[in-house]
Amino acid sequence: MSVKKSSHSVYQINYHFVFVPKYRKKILVGGVETRVRKEIRKVCKGYGYEIISLDIQPDHVHLFISSKPTSAPSEIARTIKSVVAKETFKKFPALRDDEFWGGKFWTNSYYVGTAGEVSSETIKEYINRVEEL
Repeated sequence: MSVKKSSHSVYQINYHFVFVPKYRKKILVGGVETRVRKEIRKVCKGYGYEIISLDIQPDHVHLFISSKPTSAPSEIARTIKSVVAKETFKKFPALRDDEFWGGKFWTNSYYVGTAGEVSSETIKEYINRVEEL
């Protein structure tokens, strides 16, 4: 992770997000996990968010990213959650009927924390450790 530059700023902004499926359902496995991972990567690439670390557990997602100062954390979370839900329901329409009555994939809430250089390494180590379990 390095300091980045844009035409009007020099920055190092890192966010640790945690997203949880509605009802904390343990559905982020197999094909669903693969689709969610693919869509998160696609959204981040499209919006210019750099993925530092990504770990998907059966009932939650850890996403550690770097973003531009013009992107608010709430905007990042809303964008990622909505696109991932829409594309996952397209691929797995039965999820909407069988697991998520009412069509909501994620809980309304999410966790976001900021991290500087020292804390960033701690978060990456934590996510990588969890991934190995």
